[in-house]
Amino acid sequence: MFNRPILKPACAFVAVWLICAGTPAQAAGDAASSTVTGQSATGQAAMGQPGTSQPAQPGTAQRVVAQPYMPASGARPVSTAADNDARQQRINALTDDLNYRYAVEQHNCYSTFFVNHCLDKSRDAMRVERAAIRSQQLELDDEIRADRASERNENAAIKAAQNQADAPQRALNEQANQKQYDDRQRQAQLDQAQRDAQASQRAASAPSDAEHDAEMQRKLDAARQQGVIDAQQRASNQAAYAQKQADYQAKLKQAQDNASADAQQHAENAQKFTEKQQAAAQHKADVEQRQKQAADKAADKQRQQDEQLKQQQQQQQQQQQQQQQQQQQQQQNPQK
Repeated sequence: MFNRPILKPACAFVAVWLICAGTPAQAAGDAASSTVTGQSATGQAAMGQPGTSQPAQPGTAQRVVAQPYMPASGARPVSTAADNDARQQRINALTDDLNYRYAVEQHNCYSTFFVNHCLDKSRDAMRVERAAIRSQQLELDDEIRADRASERNENAAIKAAQNQADAPQRALNEQANQKQYDDRQRQAQLDQAQRDAQASQRAASAPSDAEHDAEMQRKLDAARQQGVIDAQQRASNQAAYAQKQADYQAKLKQAQDNASADAQQHAENAQKFTEKQQAAAQHKADVEQRQKQAADKAADKQRQQDEQLKQQQQQQQQQQQQQQQQQQQQQQNPQK
């Protein structure tokens, strides 16, 4: 919804003055609209469309209303597909120009004081031009439909004339087809008569009913005997298959039992191997411990021997020192 201005009593005089004189923004918008409308009218004249200009009102852009397309002579020529396409493009151009000018006028209306009044006038003018363009579009659609109907009628007339021209040839073809059909019917009757004669000859040369029944009985007995033999063979095959299945199940069970025993033996061997490994590791640890103890004992013994030898050497040194001291004393004593 547009924002409608609310006039206060204090602004009445200002509003009246604006209505009479117009605002600068509205004047600028009207100038822009006039420029766009003039460009549109120039483009329509270049396309060959006469325009009817409405008298310009104060503060309103001059508009060019679209008019139906008519040639210069006043008589409507026979339209072709190219003409229809050109007219459709022209109508599309008029529609695009109208939408552009209407958008410009809407934009300019928002810079005026009475926005809604300006929008309503632009909308009314746009509807007038859109109705003119719509009438051209309807007229073009009617002409296109008429051309298509005329083309269908011409094609139908051409097809009817062609059918009429082909009628003698079709009659000859129908006669030839009828003759071929009659020949096939006569050939079919001859073939049927020949088949009947052959059937009578086969019936005359066929054996008697007693011989036929005896032959059928013989074949039936042979089939029954063969059935008994087949049943015995099936029973034998079934028994052999059952025995084979039983042998297979026994072998499978034996293999499963052997696998269980092998698995148990493998587990026992693994357990024994583990125990042997543990025992070997324990024996190795014991041997290493005994070797260590023996080495410690030997080291202790060697250390004790070294200490004893050292003590003996110290004692011998002390004894030698004492002997030396005694000898010195003895040497000193005689002199005294």
